[in-house]
Amino acid sequence: MTSMEKAHAQTEHIFRDLFPAHGLTVRPAQIELCHEMIDAMFLGRIPLCDAGVGIGKTHAYLVASLLWQKHRPDSVPFTLTISTSSVALQNAIVKEYIPFLSEVLQKDGILDKPIRSIIRKGRERYACDLRLAARQAAVMGSGRISDERRTALSALDENIDLDETTGLSAFDRAQVCVPSLCSTHCPIYHGCRYQQYLATAKREEFNVQICNHNYLLADTMRRRQENRPLLKDYQILIVDEAHKLAEAARQMYGDTLALGEILALCASLEKEHCAMLGRRLRAGTLALAEAFKEGQPEPGQKNGQQPFVWTPERRRAVMATTALLRRAARTVRVHSQGTAYELERAAETLSLFSEERSDRIRYIQTGRDEELTLCAVHRDTPALLARDLWRAGKPAILTSGTLAVGGSFACARQRLGLEHNTRCREFTALSPFDYERNCLLYLPSDLARANVDAVSKRLRQLIGAAHGHALVLFTSYILMSEVCQKLKGALPFPLLEAWRGNQQAVAQFKVLPNAVLCAAGPCWEGIDFPGDMVSLLVIVRLPFPTPNPARDEEKAQYSGLREYINAAIVPEMQTKLRQGAGRAIRTETDTCVIAILDRRAAPGAHYHDAVRRALPPCPLTNSIAEVERFIRSRKRPEYYGLEGKSG
Repeated sequence: MTSMEKAHAQTEHIFRDLFPAHGLTVRPAQIELCHEMIDAMFLGRIPLCDAGVGIGKTHAYLVASLLWQKHRPDSVPFTLTISTSSVALQNAIVKEYIPFLSEVLQKDGILDKPIRSIIRKGRERYACDLRLAARQAAVMGSGRISDERRTALSALDENIDLDETTGLSAFDRAQVCVPSLCSTHCPIYHGCRYQQYLATAKREEFNVQICNHNYLLADTMRRRQENRPLLKDYQILIVDEAHKLAEAARQMYGDTLALGEILALCASLEKEHCAMLGRRLRAGTLALAEAFKEGQPEPGQKNGQQPFVWTPERRRAVMATTALLRRAARTVRVHSQGTAYELERAAETLSLFSEERSDRIRYIQTGRDEELTLCAVHRDTPALLARDLWRAGKPAILTSGTLAVGGSFACARQRLGLEHNTRCREFTALSPFDYERNCLLYLPSDLARANVDAVSKRLRQLIGAAHGHALVLFTSYILMSEVCQKLKGALPFPLLEAWRGNQQAVAQFKVLPNAVLCAAGPCWEGIDFPGDMVSLLVIVRLPFPTPNPARDEEKAQYSGLREYINAAIVPEMQTKLRQGAGRAIRTETDTCVIAILDRRAAPGAHYHDAVRRALPPCPLTNSIAEVERFIRSRKRPEYYGLEGKSG
């Protein structure tokens, strides 16, 4: 029996014997997925694994990795890298999945020692002991800081992980986090807890390291530049939530510079006894801002992205400010290497706007506070991913619930730089849930326009039919705000609004009976609402991507607008739609109505077929009465009470 065959045999034993004995539900598709991943590891492949809700892909790739480690012929110490998009999944892997597998597989004799894992995060997520002491001294006895913030700063004496400290303000995080340049000349360098954490992370005992996509790509870029890697050398790469990797790559391979960052550096120069140079740089930056403001939205207009138009006037302003930044870096280096590094980085980014560039898409981002940010992204990010991640020859598993769109992996292959990669394979594991029985799709045929009044009226009808238990997903915070204003006082159920970064509303929704949660942004994915929490999921508008300069450049690669929409825009919409719809059915016993209030999704409309291909097959209705009948036929009597949510 070959090593790969031994791994397959133990896979059957683990999933068919051990997991059920510990109360886990195992499905044939999960075992097939694990087999596919084992084959990829032994044969050096890169499979794209689309795993539907409820498959159990996390257990599948962890078991596959551990069995490959056990049966591989190579005796080199094994390290697995897992890259995810969300902190919640990282924590679940470390605190739930790995401890469970470690205990079960050791007791059965498959493993002879426990699995050790560690989360790797960027320096900005950890406290610098020197900066923390300075900040604590600054707020001591201050009446302008709350007790909660003071307590949070004190808590960092025990744990330098900023993410695990509650009550820490964004300002305090910026003041105490590890700086971009952590110099060996620091007076407490050798006793620094952050440096101790880095040393610990490189120990051989940690054979599973977990990071986010940005950290993985930062490590990859450092290796290409022959700089010191961020991660330990690894033999296997798992990319979970892989549908987010392409966007992370666009960010990491791009460069951004907010003009406010330069003004902050001016203040740093003044602290470093370079006041005159700081004033000159400030004046140059303000002149630069004036040169860039031409053609930007007027105050009060909608903020967004505008293409960068190269003009001689802008070139002169860019070159003058770049020269000042580099002069300041040379001057201040003797006093502060950190400030010098930031000045040089700003100069390098700004220089990208001094001349015509064929390899970059350049644009100007106007923020809510009207601050300008200069952005330059690479035209061919997939080629950079192909060069830096996939050509190393290592096995890599890419998995997500939304890699295949309409049954096709073509869009994922293209965006991830795997379009022509001969090692790439495709595998689909459909969700085991019974959508035909437990889900109803509501697509109204009489909703002409998704304006505030029409949406608010239809929401009142749907929420009444479902008796609350509703999650309403918006693509715009502006529309969400306007609709919520209309709904306030018009519903007999608690109404909550989840704004950017507001996890409190989500937590309240999970415990309040019959509640309604209006949300946008992060709530489209990565949040679990099992049981009766979400029995009505409303998607107000189809989540088409918003136009921006990068997409305008992408459009030019196609022969016509319709080809571009079908090949690029519709698949992106379908991916986001699948993520949103995934909030509906989370367990085998869940029942839910999915309502889409966008007239473009209605039967006979242009995007109806694309919507149906993106969603699991389920019955279709345009009747509110049918929605109410479905809910009444699936829910228990306690569902309608106010004593609490079931499930």
